[in-house]
Amino acid sequence: MRNYDLEFLKKFSMVIGFLMLVTLGLMIAAYFVHKQLPAEIDPRAAQRTENRIGPVGAVYAGSTGAAAQQAAVAAAAAKAASQVAYGGTLDGQVIYDSLCAGCHKSGAGGAPTLDSAHWGARIAKGKDTLHKHAIEGFTGSAGVMPPKGGNPALTNEQVAATVDWMLSNIK
Repeated sequence: MRNYDLEFLKKFSMVIGFLMLVTLGLMIAAYFVHKQLPAEIDPRAAQRTENRIGPVGAVYAGSTGAAAQQAAVAAAAAKAASQVAYGGTLDGQVIYDSLCAGCHKSGAGGAPTLDSAHWGARIAKGKDTLHKHAIEGFTGSAGVMPPKGGNPALTNEQVAATVDWMLSNIK
């Protein structure tokens, strides 16, 4: 071997050795950083803790406390009922007349009117797909269906009932 070859091998070996030391240093640093991360909590242990501490305000304070608790439950139920559109009705015609008719009677935005010519291809996809598109919204080549007809206060059951009513009233 020539002298410059030996010199090259010597420098190349030193570079490889240096890179190995850097790699080893990075591995050791990663090990120590990983050790500092908090351990994951077992979900069962977390559930036991939740059950043990219980919700705030769930203390029974005799008949007075029971009455206050019942009043709070009734108030929460009334508030929840007031948040549901159209009083929570599952009558598809009521919801259609109040919300859907604006687009589905005139065909605005590409909405299919209640005649069989507009619904043949849609019905072929199945009721589940129609329910999903009405609940989640859908943008197709013919037009746009906003999620829940543009009223997020509707429940999924109300939307499905309205779609079913529309399907049963196609002419």
